Amino acid sequence: MAIIKPFKAIRPTRDKAALATSRSYDEYSKKELKTQLKYNPFSFLHIIEPGYNLHQRITGKERFKMVYKTYEDFKYANIYTKDKKPCYYLHQKSFENDVFWGIIAIAHVNDYQNNIIKKHEDTLKKREELFGNYLGITRFNAEPVLLTYPENTILNTIYKKYSKKRSEYEFSTHTKRLHKLWIIDNDIDIELIEKEFSKMNALYIADGHHRTASSNYLAKKYKKLNKNHTGNEGYNYFMSYLISDSNLKISEFNRFIKDLNGLTKEDFLDKLSEFYTVKNRGQKFYKPTKKHHFNMYLDGDYYSLYLKNTNYKINNALSDLDTHIIYKTILKPILGIKNLKTDSRIKCIPAVYNKKQLKKIVDSENYKVGFGMFPITVEQLKAVVNENLKMPPKSTYIEPKLRSGLTIFEIND
Repeated sequence: MAIIKPFKAIRPTRDKAALATSRSYDEYSKKELKTQLKYNPFSFLHIIEPGYNLHQRITGKERFKMVYKTYEDFKYANIYTKDKKPCYYLHQKSFENDVFWGIIAIAHVNDYQNNIIKKHEDTLKKREELFGNYLGITRFNAEPVLLTYPENTILNTIYKKYSKKRSEYEFSTHTKRLHKLWIIDNDIDIELIEKEFSKMNALYIADGHHRTASSNYLAKKYKKLNKNHTGNEGYNYFMSYLISDSNLKISEFNRFIKDLNGLTKEDFLDKLSEFYTVKNRGQKFYKPTKKHHFNMYLDGDYYSLYLKNTNYKINNALSDLDTHIIYKTILKPILGIKNLKTDSRIKCIPAVYNKKQLKKIVDSENYKVGFGMFPITVEQLKAVVNENLKMPPKSTYIEPKLRSGLTIFEIND
């Protein structure tokens, strides 16, 4: 059963929470990153990019060591402080009509090894080792793995109780996301939360496969080195953000292709008709409302594509996914795209908060055609995992995305 524990978080002081936390490092453009580093001395980005104030580029293990040193400097300057007892942390993030609730806690690598914590993506061994070595030197998790669990009445009751109290943090970001965080330090509530998670026989990784795999890599490495290994050492855990699957939001990735693989527009549409009922909708915006329906933007017009079940066979959870269907029927056989990760002719972009993204990208960024689809559901994702299959690349854009540096778990704790 799932092992989900409280921990002593290292967190920004209340007055610096909005300034200290950041989006994930990879989400910043070079210009944004430079601006944050220049004008915000409290940003967690200074820890991740320690060479900025030294006016030099630092790489490899030297960078990892400098990350650790800068992190220690932030603690020494009381930008970050450590809680005195293990706690759970209730987090709420809201934007427009989206409101996400979740528990920040630590999960055990044994659950990952024993397939209680289940994955839907493959990971690259080189990245596992690289980030595992990074964790070994820096000794902290600053960005949690997103895990999803079945809807739970008792957990919801606890959430509601704390939501009526004053939060420890409440701040908005420049992207208009509102964040709140409550500290769950009541012993009875802590026991209840741990007990409810211990009843669950499966949790699913929604986001953070490489972070989980890297924590597992480090734990295995340290286990071999530790003759007195008990399984309770800090290196056996990784920080997680646990959210009920009903509160998860999954958006699709749109696909944009630079050319028609040498085909004329007419030949391309003709080939599509083998698997799809194709309808030209002209300038009228169209977006699919159920699975196996696709939208396409080509040469100034919107099209709807409805899969013909007679020509495409669904025989497992993977073949039911629209991302797999579009790859098997259009991207690979017609447009000649074999690898979504490496082919420079295709670009995949999350379809979030931009209704007319297909038209905008195709018309302005020199793409020939764009494809959209209905988002994959949590049930479909779980079905793929439960059949021991893996999701195609760029199948899901999952929210919420949590701030880096909001809570930090020290591995040697």
